[in-house]
Amino acid sequence: MNSYSSAKFTPVAIGLHWIMAAGLAIAFGVGQYMSGLELSPWKLKIYTWHKWLGITLFLLVWMRMAWRSTHRPPALPTTMSRRIQKLTEIAHRTLYVLMVLIPLTGWLHSSAAGVSVVYFNLLPLPNLVPKDKALSHLFETFHQTLNWTLLVLVLGHVAAAFKHQFIDRDHLMDRMRP
Repeated sequence: MNSYSSAKFTPVAIGLHWIMAAGLAIAFGVGQYMSGLELSPWKLKIYTWHKWLGITLFLLVWMRMAWRSTHRPPALPTTMSRRIQKLTEIAHRTLYVLMVLIPLTGWLHSSAAGVSVVYFNLLPLPNLVPKDKALSHLFETFHQTLNWTLLVLVLGHVAAAFKHQFIDRDHLMDRMRP
């Protein structure tokens, strides 16, 4: 017996969710890969691609938030306690905050390092802060810490989805299936 309505997220919301999920996984993996490379033309190319992906995700999260502000998500299962529903809301809001802050701190890190971001080698983005080595290091630390925080939260999100699907059997995951 389903404990929620059969309503799904809109196709736009579903598409943005899965595009963002794939993009975040790729950006995180590329970030881990590139941080271990020696300085070389290859490393600089990878950094450029990572920045392009980060800016793209930054734009997509704003699109996603705009869409969500005008399209309410389907109701949560009635079997979920109010406390769990509130925790779910807090977790989702935190995911959105992190998806804004992570590319922003990366952009700030690049600006403070004196390395401008040129989106797809076409659109130079403004430096957000002046060149400052200490500030660059601070933003790099924030960027890395926020990424690890996002990873933990995403793993919790995935674990909760699997719990709902395979233990609670409330078909919650059906709402986000394409």
